[in-house]
Amino acid sequence: MLIANPDVFHAEVTIAALRAGAHVLVEKPMCLNLAENDAIIAAERETGKTVQVGTMRRYAPAFIEACRLVRGMDEIRLAKVHDLIGRNSLVLEPTSRVVAADDNPPSVSEALRERAAEGIRAAIGDAPAALGTAYRMMLGLSTHDTSAMREMLGMPQRVLHASQHSGGRFQTAAFDYGDFICQFSTGVDNIPRFDTYLQVYGDDCVLRVDYDTPFVRNLPITLTVTETTDGANKQQKVTHPGWGDAFTEEWRAFHHNVINGERAKTSPQDFRHDLVLFRDMIQLMSGASG
Repeated sequence: MLIANPDVFHAEVTIAALRAGAHVLVEKPMCLNLAENDAIIAAERETGKTVQVGTMRRYAPAFIEACRLVRGMDEIRLAKVHDLIGRNSLVLEPTSRVVAADDNPPSVSEALRERAAEGIRAAIGDAPAALGTAYRMMLGLSTHDTSAMREMLGMPQRVLHASQHSGGRFQTAAFDYGDFICQFSTGVDNIPRFDTYLQVYGDDCVLRVDYDTPFVRNLPITLTVTETTDGANKQQKVTHPGWGDAFTEEWRAFHHNVINGERAKTSPQDFRHDLVLFRDMIQLMSGASG
C-alpha cells in the first residue's frame, strides 16, 4: 500500500494499514515526531509487515555506487550536503498537469493546520514560527539529504552548529564525524532549478552525486569522481548508470523487501535517526535565536 496523503495523517494511516495486513510504502516524512515514529516501529514489529519510507534518492544507482566507493576511501577530510532548489511549482506548472483539490471547506483546512501544529509542538515544543517553518523544511526536504548522508557516511557523533534564516526557509549546519566535518546547507527560492549534491573529499579523490528535479521523469542522477594517481595530473570521470527513475528503483526495492521478508534500508528505525538530528538542530537554532 502506498500512503501519500497529508503527512499529518501518515502515522495513523500507516499503523492502520499494518494492522489490516498490508505492507506499506509511506511517503516522506513518515511522521512528524518521535512518539509517532515509535508507534509505527511497534506496529511494524507487532504485525511482521514491511514499512519502507519514500526517500527515493537513496535508491538511485549513482548514489549506491558512490556509497560503495566512499567505503573504499582511505580517509575522508570533508563532506558537503547541499540542497538549494526553486519552489516546486516553478517546475511542476510548466511541465505537468496537476489536479489540486479545491472542494475542502475552510473548517477542514483549518483542522489540518491545527493537527500539523500539534504534531510539530510534540516534536519541538512551543517554538517561534521561524523554527516551526525550519522544522517543516527538515521534514519535507532535508530528510532526503540527512538520510542519504547517513547511508553514505554513517550517523554523525553530534550536531556542532545549526542556524536558520529568512523565517526558517534557509538553513546551515555542521555535523561532527570525528575525523571530519560534514557541511549542510539548504533553502528554497524563486529560481527554477535544482542545485542538489553530496560531495566527499579525500586526499587524492573527490566523489560527488548530483541530483536533478524529480518532477521531470528520468533526468540523470550522476556520479563524478575526480582523482589523482601521481599528484601531478587530475582525472575526472562522470558516470550516469543507466536511464531510469529513482522512484522506479524505490518500488523495485519495496517489491524485493516484501517478497523476501527483508527490512527496508529506509525503514522506520532508519527514519528515526533523521528526527533525532532535526531535534538537535532545532535546539541549536533555538539557542542561537534566544
